[in-house]
Amino acid sequence: MLTVLCLALLGLLAWLISDRSAAEKIALAETEGIQIVQAGEEGSAGMGSAGEEPAGAERDGEGTSGSGTSIVLEAGGADGGGDLSGAGFGPGVSGTFGGTNMGSSSSVSGSQDSDSYPEGEEDDTSITLLFAGDVLFSSHVLNAYDTAGGIGGVLDENIRQEIAAADWFMVNQEFPFSDRGEAAEDKQFTFRLPPARVNILQEMGVDMVTLANNHALDFGADALLDTCATLDDAGILRVGAGADLEEAKRLQTVELEGRTIGFLGATRVIPVYDWNAGASTPGMFTTYDPSLLLKEIQAAKKICDYVVVYVHWGVEKATIPEDYQRTMGRQYIDAGADLVIGAHPHVLQEIEYYQGKPIVYSLGNFVFGSSIPQTMLLEVTLTEAENRGAQSPLEAELRMIPCRSAAGYTTMITDEAKVEAFHQQFQAAKQP
Repeated sequence: MLTVLCLALLGLLAWLISDRSAAEKIALAETEGIQIVQAGEEGSAGMGSAGEEPAGAERDGEGTSGSGTSIVLEAGGADGGGDLSGAGFGPGVSGTFGGTNMGSSSSVSGSQDSDSYPEGEEDDTSITLLFAGDVLFSSHVLNAYDTAGGIGGVLDENIRQEIAAADWFMVNQEFPFSDRGEAAEDKQFTFRLPPARVNILQEMGVDMVTLANNHALDFGADALLDTCATLDDAGILRVGAGADLEEAKRLQTVELEGRTIGFLGATRVIPVYDWNAGASTPGMFTTYDPSLLLKEIQAAKKICDYVVVYVHWGVEKATIPEDYQRTMGRQYIDAGADLVIGAHPHVLQEIEYYQGKPIVYSLGNFVFGSSIPQTMLLEVTLTEAENRGAQSPLEAELRMIPCRSAAGYTTMITDEAKVEAFHQQFQAAKQP
């Protein structure tokens, strides 16, 4: 009985110590004016926020649909970069170039010393981040959703299972939610959706969006503010735009498996200068001059274990990144970003490694209803480096999941020959 009591007391003591560490980490973030959202609490939409999850799928479960249909890629090392699109990896094949791991970031707290693990045991906890490109609920998408009576008409079951298995899912929202405002003048395309349609984002399992793009202000400042309120009420986090510059550039953080993951959103594509957020005016966080974004990345690095920058840039339908995209992407990483995700071209662009960290230039259209079918999900799995300690870094592995979108319906490519063709086309995309 005495032995059992001692073991119980030791377990309670270990729990208290662990909890104190998390509390200290949250306190540090709050001193920087950052709110940390615990995954699973309000603010994380999750697959079950509206509608039903696909049968057998769980938010924390392991997806099985991607077996044999994805391209797993590792790269890195601090000595230089590499171009993933020209690496020649085939489906389901891993590779390494430039070093021993894909990237890392310094940890402020929340890590465990190697002494924290029982002898002979290792921590196999991982974090799965999932990213997709442009999302617009066009008439094609709405028709597909309404005809099917739910999200099954927009995303196939394989994709829904991948989303459900991820810890965090982020997309680029290419429209405002509002019933107010007037369409911007001299714009070829202007988009707007009723706020009630936010349920589609929820049913998609979207946890976070970036609003930093060339469409979130299509119907003016009131519509943008309605969008922010609609997303907030739906429990979907947002970056990149807001009621003023302070809100637009605000870092959003989430706590996953005891690690702090930070997200920033910015755009280098706006139609007129007035779309810039001001000291007291709504708008976008822009990065034509990257200096302010670089400062925000540096500040984020001080309190985050892993920093993601989602940026709107490039030229529509161009498969090759502009020179400024390459320059800025590398500047973001030099400032402390661990992962750069791009959008706006509507087509896939290459993935480059710089200082062992990935720059994903464009993820294309994910849910859009356009005439551009090729797209993908990008899965980023974060694990602790082997040299665990007080400042244990996170290592990342990228997994490309080929998909196809047509008539408002996005499906995962599962045929082996088509997966190989996808990879070959993706590899050739960088060629002039």
